[in-house]
Amino acid sequence: MAHHTPEPSAPIECVGFLLIPGFSLMSYSAAVEPLRAANVLAGKSLYQWFHVTPDDNPAAASNGAAIVPDCKLGSRHPDLDLMIVCAAGNPASFKDARTLKWLRELAREGVTIGGVSGAPYILARAGLLTGRRCTIHWEHAAAFQEAFPHIELTRSLFELDGDRFTCSGGIAGLDMMISLITRDQGYALGAAVGDWFLHTHLREGAGPQRMDLKLRLGVGDEALLRALKAMETHLEAPLSRRHLADIACVSVRQLERKFRRQLGRGMHQHYLGLRLLRARQLLKQSQLSVLQIGVATGFASPSQFSRTFKRVIGTAPQEFRTRRVDQNRAPEAWAS
Repeated sequence: MAHHTPEPSAPIECVGFLLIPGFSLMSYSAAVEPLRAANVLAGKSLYQWFHVTPDDNPAAASNGAAIVPDCKLGSRHPDLDLMIVCAAGNPASFKDARTLKWLRELAREGVTIGGVSGAPYILARAGLLTGRRCTIHWEHAAAFQEAFPHIELTRSLFELDGDRFTCSGGIAGLDMMISLITRDQGYALGAAVGDWFLHTHLREGAGPQRMDLKLRLGVGDEALLRALKAMETHLEAPLSRRHLADIACVSVRQLERKFRRQLGRGMHQHYLGLRLLRARQLLKQSQLSVLQIGVATGFASPSQFSRTFKRVIGTAPQEFRTRRVDQNRAPEAWAS
């Protein structure tokens, strides 16, 4: 896919934050606080910023904290360089035509557009990521790929592709903004901002979003890790126990013992948990039908998917989508 290759970027000085209700306060803070720190450390006002919301009312973050907008959506700020959209929760459900139109207008006027956490989904819906490389929080990645298969999605921390910035969210926003400050104001100030926030290791944009499996699951056995990685990358067409054992270079019986000793559950139980976790994410964050989600998570028929989902999760897929039942239940506890 061809990437946008713009002229050398002008320094970013004025940043707007479009806050979609339910946005992550952590992701927003990681993006705005480095600007404040840069001003303090430089001893002068290098950056200014303001807030807007889709309905011009205070936007509540996912934890309930609300931020009051500084101006109305659609108002023109003559000095605007970068508009960052902050969204979390279920960005697939955000379809406000007025907001999407305004973002397209800003892009046509030459404003750089950014999206943090789940917001790249909104940028894609507005048609602003076509031909661009982008990233999104790993929780939204499956739904994004299903909805926008033509867009090049990476699993990186952040992507700066021409006049489009995307960030996976969380503290990755801090890495992205330090990279931006370093680009525009020099290495010394960028490093000082990182030091200000006790961020001792500045990560490149291409860094991984998720903790290595070895650390995430507390597993050190290389054979088991090979099988676990294969499971995570083959959810739509699940691999057989024999195939997994071949990948792990051990017998099926040995691999089964490794799962039970180190993870406390069998191969089938763990694999099913991963597939149902993906199904749960797609039910929450995509407009795919229950039939399509069943296919995307490796079930042979809609009835098998619905029956298994209800047995393990305790409710039918459609009811889960409607009521958001038991969303925080740990996946490893499902396949009991």
